[in-house]
Amino acid sequence: MTALDVATLMTAGAIVICLMLSAFFSGSETALTAASKAKLRARADKGDTGAEAAVRITADSERLIGAILLGNNVVNILAASLATALFTRLLGASGVAIATLVMTVLVLIFSEVMPKTYAISAPETVASRVARPIRILTIVLAPIVSVVRAIVNVMLAVAGLKTDPGKHMFSLEEEIEGALSLGHAQGAVNKEDRDRLLGALDLGNRTVEEIMRHRSEIQMIDADLPPAKILETVLASPHTRLPVYREERENIVGVVHAKDLLRAVNRAVRNADDAAAARQFDLMTVVMPPYFVPETSALDEQMREFLKRRTHFALVVDEYGSLRGLITLEDILEEIVGEIADEHDTEEDQTLKPNASGDYLVEGGMTIRDLNRQLDWDLPDDEANTIAGLVIHMAQSIPEQGQVFSFAGYRFEVVTRRENRISRLRVRPLTPKPQG
Repeated sequence: MTALDVATLMTAGAIVICLMLSAFFSGSETALTAASKAKLRARADKGDTGAEAAVRITADSERLIGAILLGNNVVNILAASLATALFTRLLGASGVAIATLVMTVLVLIFSEVMPKTYAISAPETVASRVARPIRILTIVLAPIVSVVRAIVNVMLAVAGLKTDPGKHMFSLEEEIEGALSLGHAQGAVNKEDRDRLLGALDLGNRTVEEIMRHRSEIQMIDADLPPAKILETVLASPHTRLPVYREERENIVGVVHAKDLLRAVNRAVRNADDAAAARQFDLMTVVMPPYFVPETSALDEQMREFLKRRTHFALVVDEYGSLRGLITLEDILEEIVGEIADEHDTEEDQTLKPNASGDYLVEGGMTIRDLNRQLDWDLPDDEANTIAGLVIHMAQSIPEQGQVFSFAGYRFEVVTRRENRISRLRVRPLTPKPQG
């Protein structure tokens, strides 16, 4: 074998090695950038050392990508140079064009498409396997990558652009929300599961004011009523806890629990000679101190307070201490699991059904979020919490009964107005919504 043949074989072998290294770098880049950090963390917690290395190495994404791109470009340029030299030696001047064509096909198929296709099919597995050698590469190339990063940052600064590699474009919460929405659109996640998970994630972004029962809808007891009337009111109420006021509804002096009241009556019955005497009890001896919360409290914080205090009921006040409404632990849980029905709720209370024209009859006090959730709509809730509030905001006035409005892709008709309050509306989308 001549020296020319040996040189040809060595050059060809070097080209093959460069293509293999290029494939390794391309597949590693795809796997490490596409791998789910949550899945890698879960694998690492189970003892997968490769996944642990992948988690550590992806923490500095700019350094990682810089090292991989540097290595990939070096081997690709080296492979192209060797191929040009080889084909020029074998074919003369025409070897340059042939080398370009051959290397383009080889790099595209074996160093780009094939390794990246494999990596994207199982990114966490591939990332765990390549993490250690890539980590060594990043350490070895760290000085060069640092110089390159400095040059890039200076050039971007000159162009008036700023980079913040430590700041993620999307938060983890936004990534989860996007994944759930995408999964639902693709049929992998059903609507109920999506709503529950999104509801739990959204608790920190929503306040008590958004879901509280307005003070106009609160059933209260006057502490000065006769005991018999108080007992009658408590037994007739669908609620277990009722606020107690004196003289005016703003002056809340306590909260009575139906079970505590019945215990007091039972004791009076056992100790009294006749039923009439048993009904003479002091309501204030059984009421609990009222628990007030600001309307701006976040729902997740309020839920933790409920659990810590072992209570399920709070009165909501504004910055001036005026009563705004009430909120219960059940109200917060319904933001996660949806409407919780009990024996006092009818099916009509829980289900919205369209008429022949596709209109839904809804209460004005229904929250926009609840309506969106039930019907999978997208009414805006930035400026108002309730359907009536949204119509008033858009109309910039209190509409008259029978008025019709169209905005945000929906038609609203005021069905019932009582004084300045819109109590019922008919709502339907202007364009039929696809069933999810």
